[in-house]
Amino acid sequence: MRRLYKIMQNCFDIAVVANGRCRAIILRLRGAKIARKVSIGSGCRVDRPWCLRVGSRSLTENDVYIKIVKDDAVINIGEHVFIGRGTEFDIIEKLVVGEHTIIAPNCFITDHKHGMEPGLRIDQQPCRAKPVVLGSDVWIGTGVVILPGVAIGEGAVVGAGAVVTKDVPPFGVVAGVPARLMRLRDGKA
Repeated sequence: MRRLYKIMQNCFDIAVVANGRCRAIILRLRGAKIARKVSIGSGCRVDRPWCLRVGSRSLTENDVYIKIVKDDAVINIGEHVFIGRGTEFDIIEKLVVGEHTIIAPNCFITDHKHGMEPGLRIDQQPCRAKPVVLGSDVWIGTGVVILPGVAIGEGAVVGAGAVVTKDVPPFGVVAGVPARLMRLRDGKA
């Protein structure tokens, strides 16, 4: 019975990977630059796919929303990147995600904010954008919010639920609202 279960599980796993790769091919046909062996989970949505580049062996879990607001925006996702379920990218200008980066479920990353100038209604305010850069070998914990203009250095870790409003140094470990440097991964702080 266990052997039959393992065979069925392997067949299911193969089907999940095949379906994910088929979704990547569909995105490629819609204009995205998707490398080989990329898997896109079910329920993922990509607005303006021609603005998206994804490196090989990257994996996007189910229900990820890549909201690209303008036709000239750019999202570059490196090789071997993992994007967790329910994550949302809301991009007007630019987002770069380095290689071997892990983005846990339910994160929100945006490169813009609305203005709040007096004399104009909120719905009339222009958006102000600043690119967001996540370095290579970065770990973004569950439920993290990353705001415009933030650069997260190579090897950094962002604790679950953090709101990142400022740059994170390479190998920095940050947590909290707003996120603050707790230590460096080399053990110094």
